[in-house]
Amino acid sequence: MQLKTICTVIILSLALLSGCKTLETRDYVKTETKVEKEKRMKWWRDAKFGMFIHWGGYSQLGGVYKGDTISGNAEWIQSKKKIPADKYVKLIQPFNPVKYSADDWAKLAHDAGIKYLVITSKHHEGLAMWDSKVSDFDIVDFTVYGKDVLKPLSEACENEGVRFCTYHSILDWHNPNAKGDSLFHLYRDNQLKPQLKEIIEELNPAVMWFDGEWIGEWTEEQGKDLYNYLRNLNPDLIINNRVGKGRKGMQGMSKDSLYVGDFGTPEQEILDNASALDWESCMTMNDTWGFNVGDHNWKSAQTLIHNLIDVVAKGGNYLLNVGPTAEGLIPQESIDRLHEMGKWLEVNGKAIYNTKRAKHYKEGEKIRYTSTKDGKRLYAITLEWPGNELNIKSFKANENSKLYLLGYDTPLQWQNDSQEGLIIEIPDELQHEENRPCSYAYVFSFEVMPN
Repeated sequence: MQLKTICTVIILSLALLSGCKTLETRDYVKTETKVEKEKRMKWWRDAKFGMFIHWGGYSQLGGVYKGDTISGNAEWIQSKKKIPADKYVKLIQPFNPVKYSADDWAKLAHDAGIKYLVITSKHHEGLAMWDSKVSDFDIVDFTVYGKDVLKPLSEACENEGVRFCTYHSILDWHNPNAKGDSLFHLYRDNQLKPQLKEIIEELNPAVMWFDGEWIGEWTEEQGKDLYNYLRNLNPDLIINNRVGKGRKGMQGMSKDSLYVGDFGTPEQEILDNASALDWESCMTMNDTWGFNVGDHNWKSAQTLIHNLIDVVAKGGNYLLNVGPTAEGLIPQESIDRLHEMGKWLEVNGKAIYNTKRAKHYKEGEKIRYTSTKDGKRLYAITLEWPGNELNIKSFKANENSKLYLLGYDTPLQWQNDSQEGLIIEIPDELQHEENRPCSYAYVFSFEVMPN
């Protein structure tokens, strides 16, 4: 009787096991269809303008070590000054951003016309900027501040209608297992992947922006594995090409389609020509990503707006960086420039958001073009005031089209000339700068003649 009972239990257990389904995982690298990717990438392609935020323990130093202010990237100070890890952690432990306001940061992004925000969850130094359960080397358990900064920012971004995204470095100067092939798998499996799982599940970023992939320990196969691992946690996640080994130098585009990643990442430069591939140009406002007290080489608002226009005309996105201080304040110079960009976009946003590359992206050095998705309406963006007349040779206006300067309610006079192309007359009152709807660049909108 006892033997029969045991046999019955075994049989029932086997039956239950056979009826259980194992958790299915998908190889997105190999199986995602073009239609699926188009749907997943749509919001990102339409967004055009993002904010990059480099903020971490390095912000405590502000680019200064032993009285010497380093040139260039302040977030690399540990490496540049060859500071041992045990000494470096003591230098950054006082990090205490008491003036940090997630609501202020998210509102600034919204008011600047920014559609998504990418913040450093962990830079090369290894400090996690959220309350990680995987490691005590995080802002909550290690620094004086003792509070999570990413969770409040993700919530503030949601309130402002800005998509929250995270940057994460594959490189790690703090974890001794992250160096050398024999131990790297311990870092990858016991910290890198578990911490990324925490970020996906707790913060739900729309984009995971990787960096630090150039180290010898990292391979394309590991990149593809990580890409699939994260996409199985969140199928809608967008991941840049630095998850693998395909990035071709600072120009940032992938070497070919065999490498993993959803978009190219030109750094501190803009592609020379338009591209049909997805790409995003990440750039600083001055010369550094993390806050550097000695860096005052600020780009003008005009340069930043012209960069945005050039990037979008060439089919890309513009990811513009700010480097907050150790106190948690975004530098006023950055705020002023973002406010100027917001004012310009409030008038001219139709020529930037939800647009696509036009048949010709530029004419000469002073005109850029974008188009509505259906191709019916063209936006001609002049990078300087055209004077009394604007002559466009690349396109003609459709018959009976009304032609507008965005921000100016009265239609403009125009004509298609067989020799000169489209000629737009600019009213006398607009020759006075104070009467123009904006500064820096001007957008002329019209229905374009079909090819």
